[in-house]
Amino acid sequence: MPATATRAGRWVRQQGEAEGFSAFLPARLPPDPPLQFTPELQRLSEAAGRAIGRLEGVSASLEPERLLYMYVRKEAVLSSAIEGTQSTLTDLLRFEAAGVSGTPLNEVREVSRYVAALLHGIKRIRSSKLLLSLRLIREIHGVLMTGARGGNKAPGEFRRTQNWVGGTRPGNARFVPPPPHDMHAALDNLERFLHDEYGFTAPVIKAGLAHAQFETIHPFLDGNGRVGRLLVSLMLVVDGVLSQPFLYLSLYFKRHRADYYDALQRVRTHGAWEEWLQFYLIGVEAVANQAADTATALVALFARDGARIQALGRAAGSALRVYDVLRRRIVVSISGVAKEALVTWPTAKAALERLEDLGIATESTGRRRDRLYTYRKQLAILDRGTM
Repeated sequence: MPATATRAGRWVRQQGEAEGFSAFLPARLPPDPPLQFTPELQRLSEAAGRAIGRLEGVSASLEPERLLYMYVRKEAVLSSAIEGTQSTLTDLLRFEAAGVSGTPLNEVREVSRYVAALLHGIKRIRSSKLLLSLRLIREIHGVLMTGARGGNKAPGEFRRTQNWVGGTRPGNARFVPPPPHDMHAALDNLERFLHDEYGFTAPVIKAGLAHAQFETIHPFLDGNGRVGRLLVSLMLVVDGVLSQPFLYLSLYFKRHRADYYDALQRVRTHGAWEEWLQFYLIGVEAVANQAADTATALVALFARDGARIQALGRAAGSALRVYDVLRRRIVVSISGVAKEALVTWPTAKAALERLEDLGIATESTGRRRDRLYTYRKQLAILDRGTM
């Protein structure tokens, strides 16, 4: 590791191991000297802004709360996959519909905790009109980790011991974050930066800087990556860029994992904030455009299938009510549909069978009892490009 300080911080030799190690103490945000907006960085920033604006416009045509249900779950699967969890979107939806899945139950529960953590953050921001704070970040982490892998590593509490990334100990780690006594000063600065106490920073840029800084501080014993990724979307909601947290970068980070880690590390070793922002902004533009394309495809799918159900005549009324639940949940049971659509069990069963005849719903268990029906065409649109 370099011995000299960089624009992003400095390496400080630590005692405590026979071989010793160096921990990184991040400099304060915003960067000093200030960011240099080259023509390329400016172009990428503007392109990312346009893509986010397009996503916001398209999502408004698809009942944002309904789109949120689907996107939160897709992001949970992708973010957890980065940590090695093998659960799929179908596994999660089947688990929510009937408590079953195709992968080990503990993996699906871990993804389910990510859903709960993100929804908790959204609820707290909206109900209390909260800014993103260290307190809320701890709450989100507590929801994320309780009952999941790493749940014995102080959920909802900032670490009190040294951690590291890669390797078996700090002495051979790929990266060592600041020790606890230096971590809190860095967290205080991050919170003040989030609240614009040092002056205004454009929200998309601020989210990118804050994400990198959070990953460098690594304030929890486990779950830092998942919390750091969801913070980007929550920041854009708090700052009014998006009405709903539809921008999820986990797919981009997963596809470009080596470049992601290299870009973060070059911030630490070379103070390369502008290089990091270029990588990040390319991802923001790509992910926002893909999300907008997905929303557009879903609008078209729902219009086509809704028209086909309308053509059923007298049976259309109950079928449309059941279809409304199916497109919201994607995987449903007969009893679950009956309860949510406020129809009887026989009515729900008959309506799902009609939707199956139309090729809209597919029975996915092959059983005579406890059947599950899946909206496969919708699931296929959501799954595009996730592998």
